[in-house]
Amino acid sequence: MNWHWAVILALMLFLVIFTVQNYEVVNIQFLFWSFSTSRAIVIFATLVVGIAIGWISSYVWNKNR
Repeated sequence: MNWHWAVILALMLFLVIFTVQNYEVVNIQFLFWSFSTSRAIVIFATLVVGIAIGWISSYVWNKNR
């Protein structure tokens, strides 16, 4: 087995364990919006938004140099 597949398999296993452990439904309230979703989805969405902000700020920073 190629080591890349081993890493991908390990990450998938961690993802499944993380999702199972954080499946509880939580209420999200922001300004006048309110909705319920899985805690794992909230954490992943926060991660994606953080990565996007990092990429955008890095692009803007390097473009202005």
